[in-house]
Amino acid sequence: MDFESKDIKRSRTSYLAQSTVEYFVSLLVTDAFLAKLLTHIGISDSLIGIISSFITMAFVIQLISIFIVRLNVSTKRIVITCDTISIFFFMLLYLVPFIPVSKEIKTVLVMLSILLAYAGKYTVVSLLFKWANSYVSPSQRARYSANKEIISLVSGMVFTAVIGRIIDKFEGLDNLEGAFLFITIAILILNISNFICLLMIKKEDKSEHKADNEPFSVVLKHTLGNKNFRNVVILTAIWNIARYFTVGFLGVYKTKDLMMSLFLVQIINIVSNAFRVFVSKPIARYSDRHTYAKGFELGLILELMAYIVLIFTTNKTWWLIIVFTILFNCSYAGTNQNSSNITYSYVDSKYIAQAMAIKNCIGGVFGFAASLLGGKVLDIIQSNGNMIFGIHIYGQQVLAGITVVMLIITLIFTKTVIAKQTVMKQ
Repeated sequence: MDFESKDIKRSRTSYLAQSTVEYFVSLLVTDAFLAKLLTHIGISDSLIGIISSFITMAFVIQLISIFIVRLNVSTKRIVITCDTISIFFFMLLYLVPFIPVSKEIKTVLVMLSILLAYAGKYTVVSLLFKWANSYVSPSQRARYSANKEIISLVSGMVFTAVIGRIIDKFEGLDNLEGAFLFITIAILILNISNFICLLMIKKEDKSEHKADNEPFSVVLKHTLGNKNFRNVVILTAIWNIARYFTVGFLGVYKTKDLMMSLFLVQIINIVSNAFRVFVSKPIARYSDRHTYAKGFELGLILELMAYIVLIFTTNKTWWLIIVFTILFNCSYAGTNQNSSNITYSYVDSKYIAQAMAIKNCIGGVFGFAASLLGGKVLDIIQSNGNMIFGIHIYGQQVLAGITVVMLIITLIFTKTVIAKQTVMKQ
């Protein structure tokens, strides 16, 4: 493939733009924005955390992609259709407060909207990754991924600051529903932009998909039958348990217990993303020169440090959330893209879409189970007046402590098992 041809360059540029637009949507449906919506509806803190972690359960939907690749249909057409429907359901999420029904029914509608949105997204996420990434030179994958992140993060800084400020203005006027309507319109515009970006990516060459119609037994042999890949699946499961045990409960922790405004939360996110931009390229170069596993390892160390800081974060030491957010966001420079790219190290590129679907599905089940358990622990602590053995402590501090233990296990497994496996050059 000529990676310098006009249509290939256009495809890479369009994928960069699409990733940025999709990142904007994700900012509006996670963390403090989502917590503000769910709190307004009247949903409990523990349920907010579980709903925020629905993304992990939606990973199960990725198994559908194993069947889709066997169909004689256009990957481009399927990706555009499912991604557009996905963002549409994210938009509907912010219209739920306007529906004249009980809190219980609104809760169900919110859960359905999130599940359907993520179902649409994760039905094709591995197909999109394989399709769009096929136009990136193998020797440049980590650096291209870093460029995607940097563009998304820098533009996301401005985006979140503006949106956060506007939401705070609406809230100051006691018109939070007006803010939700504004977000609805914003997501609609983003959906149209996402559609155009995907249209600009070159249609896939089906002749290159030699593994698409092979028997499932052959696909399984090259994925789960591969010991090195099985270890990557185990790594993903442990890592998802570690992070989803706590992360879904942090949005409400910031806005409720630490009493932070949405604008302040977004300013902190902007500062932390600036740090992430600074470390993204160096970690990407390190990953390309060494291995994706080594780059992932660096990210885990930063994530571990972040959750250690979170253990000591209370309303009296609320400023520690700034340190946590900086370390946590910087950790993504090592874990986010490397967690996807690492599949290339141990699975034949013909089976990348199927391998990613299997890996993310299994990891997602464990992650969602961890969020359910985390919600139970948070409920118990909050029902006890945030007291444990006579000591006042927030539930999120306890969850962070458990996450620290799990991240240590994840780091040890990465260093002693994954990093020592033979890497495939492809």
